[in-house]
Amino acid sequence: MATREEEQATFPGAVSRGRRVANYLGLERNVAVSSAAVFLLGFGEELWRKFLPKYLEALGAGAGIVGLYGTAEDFFDAVYQYPGGWLADRAGRRRAFLVFIAVACVGYTAYLLSPSWPWAFVGLAFAMAWHSMASPAVFAVIGDALPKRKRAMGFTLQSMLKRVPMVVSPLVGGALIASVGVTRGVRVGLIVTLVLAALTALLVLAINIPVKAADAENIRGVWRSFHHALKRLLVSDIFIRTCEGMADIFVILYATNVLGVSVARYGVLVAIQITTSILVYIPAGRIADRVGRKPFVIATFLCFSLYPVAVVMSSGFASLVVAFVIGGLREIGEPSRKAMIVDFAREDLRARTVGLYYLVRSITITPSAAIGGLLWKLSPEVPFVVAGVIGLVGTIVFAATVEERYAS
Repeated sequence: MATREEEQATFPGAVSRGRRVANYLGLERNVAVSSAAVFLLGFGEELWRKFLPKYLEALGAGAGIVGLYGTAEDFFDAVYQYPGGWLADRAGRRRAFLVFIAVACVGYTAYLLSPSWPWAFVGLAFAMAWHSMASPAVFAVIGDALPKRKRAMGFTLQSMLKRVPMVVSPLVGGALIASVGVTRGVRVGLIVTLVLAALTALLVLAINIPVKAADAENIRGVWRSFHHALKRLLVSDIFIRTCEGMADIFVILYATNVLGVSVARYGVLVAIQITTSILVYIPAGRIADRVGRKPFVIATFLCFSLYPVAVVMSSGFASLVVAFVIGGLREIGEPSRKAMIVDFAREDLRARTVGLYYLVRSITITPSAAIGGLLWKLSPEVPFVVAGVIGLVGTIVFAATVEERYAS
């Protein structure tokens, strides 16, 4: 077998082009492995995640319970972030990923065997281990492996690989549900997810980042380490995610129950949304690393604000396509926002800083979906309009308080 040096001598042009592509994308080995893990397990989760509100309905839940489920999801997303960051800092990135996958599999099994909607809450408590606990570890791998000038592109790669399954899987999941029904379709997707989780566990064994001596700072010390610009970003982000949490879980119900769009066609809308995100990721990430992150974060926050309003202004499938394109554009500045968080984090507290940021953000927005459920009872349009107003406030807060020199 040819050595690497022999390959370089034989195919210098190909090697050079490969290096340029890898350099352009921030394609470092550990970043690629962690992003591939996100892709693989995400492919399974997205077969059923978007259809969980309908699954809850099939198990006997009403709109109020669906809203409560969204609130529970935000709660677990909040309380799992910091423990996930702590474990990633203390045990190392690879061991932490393996723990998160194992715990999530317990949740997938609980979803699969749920005889009624209360069991879905049990499944949620475990399944969120991958979605939430693993997030600080993914951030930390990118921060560990890439210099500051390449981190937005690193997050772009991770975000793209996270969202490609969001294009394909909902189409498959929607078609499956249309063929065999909501309950059976979701459960088939859960079986596939359990198989992919085992493959993901094998993949993350390839992560090789040395475990650094973790600082003994408690959670209060981690908070004190926050840069003031990071705290301002957090405040504006809370407004934006309140906007998202209040309306997003009800989008499928509004589209299918109010506008009469089929579940299969809703899967097409989700694919359009994620495809839009993927198309803007690379140019946005590359430009942000060169000229600064603030304009892209403002654009993201503005689209978060406009999306629920666009949904509620829709009259059918064609107008929903426009709304879901706006929803896809919400991701234009997400790699920039994530890179800002990592840029501000102390190296020895990197995963815990990310975890604490998301802990504070998520615990603050926990009531959003439940409030959305109450507003839905007044009229299905109300939570979407209120969410849009809250999102605009958050956009203004970020634009006015985070200086450009801290967002570059």
